[in-house]
Amino acid sequence: MSTVLAPAAWTGMVPAEDTALAVTDAGGPGCPVVYLNGTYIDQSPWRRVIAELGGDYRHITYDERARGKSRRSADYSFEACVRDVDAVLAARGVERPLLVGWSYGAAVAAHWADRNPGRVRGVVSVDGAVPFGITGEEARERIRKLFGRMRPMMPLLRPMGLAARMTVEQHADINIELNEVCAAIGPVLDRLACPVRYILATGGSLGGDQEEMEQMRASLDPVLARNPNLKVSAKVASNHAKILRNDFRAVADAVRELAAVSGHASS
Repeated sequence: MSTVLAPAAWTGMVPAEDTALAVTDAGGPGCPVVYLNGTYIDQSPWRRVIAELGGDYRHITYDERARGKSRRSADYSFEACVRDVDAVLAARGVERPLLVGWSYGAAVAAHWADRNPGRVRGVVSVDGAVPFGITGEEARERIRKLFGRMRPMMPLLRPMGLAARMTVEQHADINIELNEVCAAIGPVLDRLACPVRYILATGGSLGGDQEEMEQMRASLDPVLARNPNLKVSAKVASNHAKILRNDFRAVADAVRELAAVSGHASS
């Protein structure tokens, strides 16, 4: 009887169109879990979740284009980020991942799962992928002004993994597009055939106060009523930015649940 060797741990660069992505693959025979980051953040905030889950899982993290150690690109669109999931999976030989996305990454996970219904074990959405976004010219101007005020801070935020190696204008464009993507995500969520578990915060965020963020989270309620595959696993006391730091155990619990539902098979 032949023995299938578990993938070894690996860290390196994965080619993706005109760029290359910094990827870390913990290896091992367990359920492959791919972590998708917040809008401008590198892969480091997942450390607490990964430590909590331990070695029973194959953890795969990576930096999106121009974030962390990944290289710059001519294309920072949402669609490029969805395509990059395919690039990472192909490079690491993963056929059927469990996706865990925070904020921007949650929307990427939902879209990828919708387009690949037979290839995904499930999705854990951390305070993201809800059908709400501020759109229109007034909203776009509000976002541009917010990032304009942040311009002096960008050189300080980049070494901390809190900003991308992009212009302020590119940062704003990504946020504007994300709001448009989320405002239109309802039909995507309605179609999702895999199990999806939401971890929702209760506090505000950099771009929205607590009242606006709670309005955003409440927009999920009609979708939950329509699609029984989607459930709220936990609603925690953290704000949007600190949810992975303070409530990593709630995220890990949702991963365990979905891994068990999918049989916790290897990749």
